[in-house]
This record gives sequence, structure tokens and C-alpha cells, in this order.
Amino acid sequence: MEQYVKAGNLQVSPVLYQFINSEALPGSGLNSERFWSDFGTLIDDLAPKNKELLAKRDELQQLINEWHKENDGHFEFEAYKNFLQKIGYLETQVEDFQITTQGVDDEIAMQAGPQLVVPVNNARYALNAANARWGSLYDALYGTDTIDDEGGAAHSAEYNPIRGEKVIAYARNFLDQSAPLIAFSHKDAARYSIVGGQLSVSLSNGQTTGLKDAANLIAFQGQPEDPTAILLKNNGLHFEIQLDRNHPIGNMDQAGMKDILMEAALTTIIDCEDSVAAVDAEDKVLVYRNWLGLMKGTLSAAFQKGNKSVRRTLNPDRIYTSLSGEEFSLPGRSLLFVRNVGHLMTIDAILDQNGQEIPEGILDAVVTSLIAKHDLLRNSPYCNSSAGSIYIVKPKMHGSEEAAFANELFNRVEDMLGLERNTLKIGVMDEERRTSLNLKASIRAVKERIAFINTGFLDRTGDEMHTSMEAGPVIRKNNMKSSTWLQAYEKSNVSIGLACGLQGRAQIGKGMWAMPDLMKEMMKQKIGQLEAGCNTAWVPSPTAATLHALHYHQVDVKVIQNHLKETIKDFRDDILDIPVAKNPEWNHEEIQQELDNNAQGILGYVVRWVEQGIGCSKVPDINNVGLMEDRATLRISSQHMANWLHHGICTEEQIVETMKRMAKIVDEQNAGDPAYRPMAVNFDSSVAFQAACELVFKGYEQPSGYTEPILHRRRKEFKAKVTAQKA
Repeated sequence: MEQYVKAGNLQVSPVLYQFINSEALPGSGLNSERFWSDFGTLIDDLAPKNKELLAKRDELQQLINEWHKENDGHFEFEAYKNFLQKIGYLETQVEDFQITTQGVDDEIAMQAGPQLVVPVNNARYALNAANARWGSLYDALYGTDTIDDEGGAAHSAEYNPIRGEKVIAYARNFLDQSAPLIAFSHKDAARYSIVGGQLSVSLSNGQTTGLKDAANLIAFQGQPEDPTAILLKNNGLHFEIQLDRNHPIGNMDQAGMKDILMEAALTTIIDCEDSVAAVDAEDKVLVYRNWLGLMKGTLSAAFQKGNKSVRRTLNPDRIYTSLSGEEFSLPGRSLLFVRNVGHLMTIDAILDQNGQEIPEGILDAVVTSLIAKHDLLRNSPYCNSSAGSIYIVKPKMHGSEEAAFANELFNRVEDMLGLERNTLKIGVMDEERRTSLNLKASIRAVKERIAFINTGFLDRTGDEMHTSMEAGPVIRKNNMKSSTWLQAYEKSNVSIGLACGLQGRAQIGKGMWAMPDLMKEMMKQKIGQLEAGCNTAWVPSPTAATLHALHYHQVDVKVIQNHLKETIKDFRDDILDIPVAKNPEWNHEEIQQELDNNAQGILGYVVRWVEQGIGCSKVPDINNVGLMEDRATLRISSQHMANWLHHGICTEEQIVETMKRMAKIVDEQNAGDPAYRPMAVNFDSSVAFQAACELVFKGYEQPSGYTEPILHRRRKEFKAKVTAQKA
């Protein structure tokens, strides 16, 4: 058993204690003894409140279950709504108000653009995401299916000039749309120069033209008469025309254009939650150490890329010459948020004075904020927040009481760390049913510090199914996106955000595109999120961020939001529409198809989480399409199967057979991974297989349908098993 270090009235795992005292605290202006004493007091005061809020979740769920059982799926809508109001699940609608958040960086308050989410415990991925503020449009187009293979344009190991021509034509079209010329096209450009503070474009026909809107031109690099880069801006987002006639691509271009550099991931969420498998002090220290490296500018990652050894570090800022001849810079890195865990889990990295595990969300709030203070103190060659704020995304909160608790927690952390009030900004993830229905009240509870809201289809659907588990069998997963409640939920989030004054002060975001290999389809679909009024949306990779940035040049989100503000609506009644199948008539083939899809997804994710400690990866689905998956994917799939099992749509024997059959498929899909342990060799001894089954068979009783309790316990079991085998 681990020997803890006594720190104030807390017992702290030695590895965590050592990290905080020797790495996180030095340079923070805080005294170690005082830090641990204040931390202990904070735990004593807030851990009981945290526990009470979780107990209320359970109490409300029990009441809802009993109500549905009594009504047996047959009830009048108003009776259901009145019941939810009576028990306090549906809160009284609050009066109109405007948020008052101050000190928010422009990347959040003023600019609209893509947002990355990345697991913090993978240093290489975290650095890639942080550096994804700028991305090569040529590379993003050339390497993805955005450019088709027709006419000999197939992607190959060697440069394909036919494909290259298609890339260049696509990019020139982008320039014509986002920075059009007075006459002719960027395709006709033979030379770019800066003359008298204006862009001068010499054309192949001997004529000269300029920009239709001179305000598009911001700055340049190199000499005015022969620039190496021209910085342009459209809809608040920058891009660079890069010029170099000695470059292999620029040498073949009549204007010497070698690339277009896009301002892409304006913001990145560095994730400590759903995309991370962290179950003990050792895991948490890796999480916190990488976050510290990002905040202090010291994080690096060495790896092999082909035959080359590469060391990745944070990118410097980009330096330009303004049109008046003065030098200035733009951030070379994405503005970083940090996503803490929610209120649910406790962790044995620290024990309170009674020997009990402390809430992991409180641990995250204290330590990630302590680390981010180094940015505010400028203990780094780079600046994250020029406005002097720390951005924390808080997931999986249920209603305004829990948002108010997060606000109280943030107040206490600010006092503990010597930060001014509301330095800690909060991102409220609208991914639980009780929050969606009470979003306005939840925002009001944090109205002085809120900087972000968003929607998340997967978690939100998981909670939808769990909350209404007793209402009946839910519809098939693919039908959820067209369901009444989900359409209303997506619209309500934007409408309430705008009504509460988030425009110009905070982000209104939407969820992830989960298929990183299907960029052509992303380019067709994801623009719809901007047209719905969001000013940021999640993407799975730096390449996807570069391509998604094109959408923000096509759509002026401010115009969309201004229009939507004129027609604010109340969508709560539609959100309450439960997605159950009234008279399910699925045949055996349809039921089995749904079970196969869910089981394969569960197993493919769980086996990596439990046995490799990987919380987010590209997992092949049943059709071998790679999906970026985290715990939210697992929640929806396990709850769907649990619901169908509970209502007799399928049997326990059918699920076991399905799980075993799908486990063999998942084993085959992972055959090339030397670290992979096949499940089908021995189902009884495979911790991952047992965990996957438990998520379904114990899904009804899991708090809010969350997967963390089972995953954490099973991951610890597996780690102990490996340790015992080595002994």
C-alpha cells in the first residue's frame, strides 16, 4: 500500500507531492506550507457540498424512474412537465440578463474560428494542437480527400503535379472569394508587391490591379517590392500568401506562390477529461506536467518521422511589417483552454483528514490553475492569455446549482492562489439534460466569468437515454440527430447564449467532426454549424482545423448571430420530447445491426482505454471507417444497449454473443499493434472484455450513465495485474 506524505491535514501521494512542490509551486509566488494548508481547508469546506450535489442527481433520477414506471410510457406532456417542475429538475425560468465577463482574449470574444481538443497526456499531440494556430492550406488539401483523384490526380508517395495543380486551383478560388481583386483573378497573378501601402498585383496580361477591399491587406514579410509573405484578413481571420520563387512549388508558379498559410485553430482545449485515461497519482502527474510544460513553454517531444529524428516544441510568434512600416507580431500558437474533469469522480492521489479520496474535479481546479498562473506571471518565453485570464472548461454539470458550485470553487481557488476575482474563466459544456433545460439559469450562476458554452451530441444523448431509461426503448442511434429534442437542443444553446449576451464576450461552440479521414464530407457538412450561429466548432486534427478555417471565410458568423438575436425562442418544450420508439417494429436484422455497431464501438475503445491507457484515438468502426473516439462515444453506445436490454428489445445472451463476435473483429482490426492484447483468446481473463460487458449490463445503475466509475476501476485492476505479473 502506498505511503502518503502528510501535508497540512491532507495525505498526498509522494509522486504528486513531489511534482507540486518541486515543479509547479516554484516561481508561482506561493509558499508550500500555506498552499497545502489552504488546500486542506478548501477540501474540508467544499467536498461535502460536492457530495450533496451528486446525491441530488441520484435522488432526481430515482424520482423520474418511478414516475415513468407509474405512467408506463403513457402520459400527457403537461403532466410530465409539471412533475419535473415540482421536483426541481426543471427550474423556474430566470429573468433576462447579460453576462458581464471581462478580460477575455480576442480569440474567444471577437474572432470566429476552429477549435481543437487534444489529450494533454500525449505531449506530441498537445504540441501539434498548440501549434495548429497556423496551417498550410496546400498540405491540407493535397493530403486529404478534399481533392479528388480523378484525371490522374491520385495521392502518391512522390509529388503528383496533376494533383498539385488541383490544389493550387482550389487555393486560388479561395483567394478570389476571400480577398478578391478589383479586376481579373488571383489565377492571373504574375507578381505581388506592396506599393504605397496597397497590394499591387501584376497580371500575366501585363495589366496591374489591386484588392477590391483594401482593408483585406494587413501586413507583409520581406521587402515591400518583393515580399516573402502577404498577410490578409477576412471575417476577422488571417491568412498569408507565401512567395518564394526558389521553392519547388513557388518555382513552378508564375507568381512565385509556394503556399497559403491559414490562421486555423484559434483556440485549443487541452483536455484532462474525456480523452485522457488518468486513474491515479502517477497518471495525474503526467497530465499536470505536460500542462505545466505548455504554460512555461518548456514542453517538447522527440519522435521519428520516416528516417528523420524530430523534436517538436512550441512555435514562436509570427513577425510582420505593418503597412506603415512598423514591426508587430501575431500569436504563433493557439490560445489554450484546459478542460478539468467534472464533479463525479474521486481520486486517491490525495486523501482528506478522514482518509477519504478527494473529488478529482477539485484537485484539477487547484492544480491546473496553479500551473496556469505561470503564464500570468510570464514565466515563459511565450504568452498564452494576453488578457491575463485562465480558461477552464467544466464538463458534465447538471443545472444551475452545480454551475454555482463551480463558481464557488473557482472563487476559492482564486483566493488560495492570490488571483484577482474572475481571473478563472469558465466554459460550461451543455451536455447534460438538466443543464440544457436550465441553461439560462446555469449561465447566470457564472455570468461574471463565463467565456464558453457548447453542445455535445454524444454525451448529451447518453444523458437523454439514461434520464428517460424507464420511459421506453429509445430510437436507433442514427435517428437521434433528426429527433425533435436534439434539433431543439442545438438551436436552444445558440439562442440562449445570444440572449444572455455571449456575442462579443464568449464562444458559442458546437461539437466534433469525428471522421478525420473524411475531410471532403466535413467540408460539405460542418459549415452548417456556422450557419446555425456558432462561432467555434471542434475538429479532430490540425489538418481539419486548416480546412475548417475556410468555412469562417465563407460565412460571417457575426451577421448570422445578429439575425438570430432578432428571433430568440424558448425551446424547452421540444427539448423535453423523449426519443422513445412509440411502437417499435424493428426486425431481428435491424436489432442485430444496432447491437453489432454499438458493441464493436464499445470494445474498440475500451480495450485501448483499459489495457493501454489511451483515452482518445482513431478507432475503426464496424465498416473500418476511422472515428476519433473518447468517453462520450462510449457513453452513448453503452446506454443505448442498456436501454434496449432493459426493455426486452434484446436479451442478455444476445448481447454476450454479440460482444464475443465483435471482440474477434476488434482483435483483427488491432492485429498490427504489438502492444495489443487480444480479447478473444480468453474472454474470462480479458479485463477489457469484462469491462465492456459491464458497461452494458451495469449501465442502468451507473450514475447518469457515466462510464468513468467502471473504466477507472478496471484500468486500476489491469495495472495491478501487470504489476503482479512482473513481480
